[in-house]
Amino acid sequence: MTMVQKDALQIVLITGLSGAGKSHAINCFEDLGFFCVDNLPPTFILKFAELCLQSEGKISKIALVCDMRGGAFFNHLFEALHELEENEINHEILFLEASDEVLLRRYKETRRRHPLSDMGLLEAIQAERLALGELRGKADKIIDTSLLAPRDLKKKIFEIYEPGQRERGMPVLLVSFGFKYGMPLDADLVFDVRFLPNPHYVEHLRSLTGKDARVKDYLWRWMVTHKYFQKLQDLLEFSIPYYIREGKVQLVVSIGCTGGKHRSVALADELGRVLSNRYRVHIEHRDIDKA
Repeated sequence: MTMVQKDALQIVLITGLSGAGKSHAINCFEDLGFFCVDNLPPTFILKFAELCLQSEGKISKIALVCDMRGGAFFNHLFEALHELEENEINHEILFLEASDEVLLRRYKETRRRHPLSDMGLLEAIQAERLALGELRGKADKIIDTSLLAPRDLKKKIFEIYEPGQRERGMPVLLVSFGFKYGMPLDADLVFDVRFLPNPHYVEHLRSLTGKDARVKDYLWRWMVTHKYFQKLQDLLEFSIPYYIREGKVQLVVSIGCTGGKHRSVALADELGRVLSNRYRVHIEHRDIDKA
């Protein structure tokens, strides 16, 4: 293991009060591309970090949840943190907390069992807060979730751990398809371009696809293609930031023509070229190779 490898590894230890939102937080880190492990016993943290260092860069961002659910294992957390420091492995602690009143309400709403269930609920919450006091003092970042809805917590985590990259964090998948083969089942938005001039009826273009320059030239020869594409681009550039604001993980935009070979392919490719300046865009031509 070299120092360069160690410097490239990012470990975020998520901990804090039970009911403060750790489960939702680790889902947010997963959306950010972190390799996530929930309720990892602290004694395994160093060994897990070493395994990740040996992955040749395949695993470079790690989020681990360690909390009172670990029972007796949780008492070894400070020892595990000390081992990380001795081995010069980058790590930080994210501590989540909430007020007693909010935690009481959440537990009553979900009817979940508190890790310290051998006492009354309020007493358990207060005992856990006391037990975690030293760990809270060592935390690099503290988030009070008392007044945060799940989407607000996600926004806060994105802002902290992917500053300036939140928009690019949501992939936009552009799927071209043919209506004759059925609509994509996972589509969020579907656009029908069967009204555009059809290269299928132009003999020398029929065997080609929408990726061919000759097919693209034919489609963009018509003013209706230009006008429709501009309106489609405007709609998506207006809508996508609102999908991101709502906490959507991925947006699937499907563009369909009759066979999924010419018009939908050409428009999906051009749309991908335009949107890739701001978003993480993936393009899939589902039916391009079908007869």
